[in-house]
Amino acid sequence: MLKIENTNRINEQIRISPVRVVDAEGEIVGVITVDEARKIATEAGMDLVEVAPNARPPVCRIMDYGKFKYDQKKKLAKNNKQHHVQVKEIRLRPKTGEHDIDFKVKRARTFLAGGDKVKINVIFRGRENAHHERGRDMLTEIVKRLEDIAKLEKAPGMESGRTMSAILAPKT
Repeated sequence: MLKIENTNRINEQIRISPVRVVDAEGEIVGVITVDEARKIATEAGMDLVEVAPNARPPVCRIMDYGKFKYDQKKKLAKNNKQHHVQVKEIRLRPKTGEHDIDFKVKRARTFLAGGDKVKINVIFRGRENAHHERGRDMLTEIVKRLEDIAKLEKAPGMESGRTMSAILAPKT
């Protein structure tokens, strides 16, 4: 669980008088006593929050403190999120048509833009095993088409008896 430290003084915690007050819309009310400022805040159904304690006089803002803390917590959680890199797989055959290859390249581009690695496999079956050069040509063509957004991590090569693959990683 994320912990937000309570660094702002609110309502009765504010003791220094007078204070410069800013209302909920961002309008400057002026320099008034703390009691007057608290009264204005309670009439508005909000809290008086000290936002600049080192200023002379200190600056206080009339706001919904609960909502303010909630927004701070959300912002902190958003900044702490990390992307876990996955290896996305794209499978092709040596006889895959040009339009289908275009579609797969477009899909690989979205994976790379999202920060994931892409493994492109060409699977050979039966008589296709006699034409590994066709698969290698396909892989090198796809790598060339994606070189603006990706770097080659593993060059095209046979993995098992019937699969040729290449791995691309996003450029950083």
